[in-house]
Amino acid sequence: MINVLVFLILTAVVGYLIMKFVWRIIKFLAANTIIGLILVGVLNFLGVTHIELNILNLLIIAVGGIVGVFILVILSWL
Repeated sequence: MINVLVFLILTAVVGYLIMKFVWRIIKFLAANTIIGLILVGVLNFLGVTHIELNILNLLIIAVGGIVGVFILVILSWL
């Protein structure tokens, strides 16, 4: 009986730590995506480049942030 209780407590603690870590990653990716999309919108509006917003480009922007946007700008110029 005590083994089951210890197992449940440890499972709850590990689940909490995993959710905390995942939430931190999601907040980081959301911030990168918002900043990157604003930058892409400004660059498209000013006519510097034309970057289509599809799933692949959105993933590059989410992971790379500003650096990802500049990579897409360089790739669109090629």
